[in-house]
Amino acid sequence: MYKRFIPVFALLIILVSVLSACGGTPSEEAEVSEGILSRVLERGYVVCGGRTDLAGFGMLDEDGKNLGFDIDFCRAVAAAVFGDPEAVEVVPLTAADRGPALQTAEVDILSRNVTWTASRDAQWGNFTNVMFYDGQGFMIRKDSGITSTDEFDGATVCVTSGTTTEQNLSDFFRQHDMEYEAVIFEETPAVYSAYEEGRCNITTSDKSQLASVRSGFADPDAHIILDITISKEPLTPGVPHGDDAWFDIVKLVSFALINAEELGVTMANVEDMKSSDNINVLRLLGVEGDWGYTDLGLEADALAKAIGAVGNYGEIYDRYMGPEGISFTLPRGPNNLWNEGGLIYAPPVK
Repeated sequence: MYKRFIPVFALLIILVSVLSACGGTPSEEAEVSEGILSRVLERGYVVCGGRTDLAGFGMLDEDGKNLGFDIDFCRAVAAAVFGDPEAVEVVPLTAADRGPALQTAEVDILSRNVTWTASRDAQWGNFTNVMFYDGQGFMIRKDSGITSTDEFDGATVCVTSGTTTEQNLSDFFRQHDMEYEAVIFEETPAVYSAYEEGRCNITTSDKSQLASVRSGFADPDAHIILDITISKEPLTPGVPHGDDAWFDIVKLVSFALINAEELGVTMANVEDMKSSDNINVLRLLGVEGDWGYTDLGLEADALAKAIGAVGNYGEIYDRYMGPEGISFTLPRGPNNLWNEGGLIYAPPVK
């Protein structure tokens, strides 16, 4: 008499297995679908994990307003979602705070000198699109007598803990069979204070960060950034795992800023360009076609609003690090557009 119940029992086992393979029960799936994007919309502003202490990337102006390359990206996302670039709250994060803040969704976007790596992609969150190609270098005093990394053996090096910088430093010295003493700090500003005070011979980080920090030294010309790059450091905004729609929105904003520069759409001419005869411009600005805004629940002109709020990629770069930038001058190099000899490239918006 028990045999008649076996098929039913087997079907139950199969059903449970299918639900498990799909990532959980229907209620758990619903939780994911009502994740970050819903919270952002309900809250009315974007929480952006950034910095307030790094010239060019994340800093405060004289009035205490957050600005910088990384901050403008968050403002662009806010403009796309809400039509208001000021609908942003910047949460300052140390290097050690970055992973936990993204893992726990304390922030909606992590836009703060973060290198995209395989382990971080798996453990921290979803990394979107490379917005700044960098590499790790070394800064020394001009009067140190050091002319190359071959003379680094036995040096003391100031470095931030919990970063790819710390790991790359160890790998570099081990690879070159040299010894060094690491002077480690959790807070990045403490690293450069110690270096400037002479507590170490060398400091190391992404070369853009070294240039930024040097610009704020009492005597910037007394320090040299060596012409050597020991790693790949693709700096990439990240979002928490669990909400594909939010992930797509943040990616599309980055695509828009890059494509806008390529197509000649600027902060000043974005409205005039809506009557362009270039079909790619019309699609980017939401005049023709659907670049995905319907599926994402955005307005057709969401990307136009982002560009109008902060400008295109090149405008953002030049605002802070161009020849007339308000922070310091850093040649674009690999951060030129792909059609101008650089690596900055984005999928088309269509």
